[in-house]
Amino acid sequence: MKKKKMPMHWKILIGMSLGVIAGLVLSQFNWGPSFVRDWIKPFGNIFINALKLIAVPLILASLIKGVSDLKDLTNLSKMGFRTVFTFILTTVTAVSIGLLLVNLIKPGASISSETRTDLLSSYETEATSNINKAFAQQETGPLQGLVDIVPENFMAAAADNRNMLQVIFFALFIGVGLILIPTEAAKPVKDFFDGFNEVILKMIDIIMLAAPYGVFALLAALIIDSPSTDLFAALGMYALTVVLGLILMVGVYGLIVYLFTKRSPLAFYRGIAPAQLLAFSTSSSAATLPVTMERVIDYLGVPKEVASFVLPVGATINMDGTSLYQAVAAVFIAQAFGLDLSLATQLGIIATATLASIGSAAVPGAGMVMLVIVLAQAGIPEAGLALIFGVDRPLDMCRTVVNVSGDAAVSCVVAQSITKPVESIKVVPKFNP
Repeated sequence: MKKKKMPMHWKILIGMSLGVIAGLVLSQFNWGPSFVRDWIKPFGNIFINALKLIAVPLILASLIKGVSDLKDLTNLSKMGFRTVFTFILTTVTAVSIGLLLVNLIKPGASISSETRTDLLSSYETEATSNINKAFAQQETGPLQGLVDIVPENFMAAAADNRNMLQVIFFALFIGVGLILIPTEAAKPVKDFFDGFNEVILKMIDIIMLAAPYGVFALLAALIIDSPSTDLFAALGMYALTVVLGLILMVGVYGLIVYLFTKRSPLAFYRGIAPAQLLAFSTSSSAATLPVTMERVIDYLGVPKEVASFVLPVGATINMDGTSLYQAVAAVFIAQAFGLDLSLATQLGIIATATLASIGSAAVPGAGMVMLVIVLAQAGIPEAGLALIFGVDRPLDMCRTVVNVSGDAAVSCVVAQSITKPVESIKVVPKFNP
């Protein structure tokens, strides 16, 4: 009788737990922190690098395949409009939830002046760096975002994972070209990218074999590098507010899936659990994209042509967790400084956080840079950014889970809306290392 293998999500969860334990134990020794940074953390970095290595080839292959499989431009425009519209709707919902909670809980009242001074001093350099980056972005013209989408050199765009929108544009362009030329001429190119896509997916399977070890190293390093417990206690209400909002948003996704696809929310959560755990470990929607795509196609039953379009776009423009965090953080900083934000100002935060989240890179910490734009729009002191630096990394991990969950939920909704019903969720996984 063949021995049943442990599911991947349990392996990842065990790796995360052991990483936290290892970090806590080793932090008690004088040599422990340096040992983790020198001999454990590099393996986590290697794992993330391997996932990022796959990101651009995956988006290129999957989008070209997905668009060319649509056969005509009518299906492409229909899918594109519904995808973007749904993402914007969920983002506005996320920001609204964040504003409602932060105004009810008022976490800024728990920040003492002494703690505020210590945090400003501790993170002054990092806060200044992010403020300068955001100011540089604000100085660009109103249409610079559109200009940045079209690369002048594809190879240069593909060399940086922060240029995902440019890669997506190029892939869509090729896909449209394949639709418009005769089938006979398109077939060799399409066959190449179909095969290329299969190779990339198999590489993902191989990389995922190392996932439990990678997340072990990442979590151990995070525990070592975390700020003191006193700072966590001082910012506990803020973190609680963000996490509560993120939990509610995950619940919203389950409700959306149920209303539009009639699928069980629990089955949806089970299907994307490994992607959520990996998103928590890496804090990167882009790095998690390969696993998200595998789970959505193989476990949630979304057609490949839909998932290949919606998920890469979602990893770039859908940042619901980030936008919720930006809304909570902006009002929290205002409360900490004793500022009373009007209704009009908070409505402005909804608009700005939505646009900022769309432009936020799908990499760890990108939301911190975009937050400064939200703060500037609301007239909140940018120096308050340093107040939340201490707990940003753990919250970044949590909000990435929401981002990835939103990508998966919207792919299910879009698949159902274009008359491609979501298939029954598979009980036995196709690939289970």
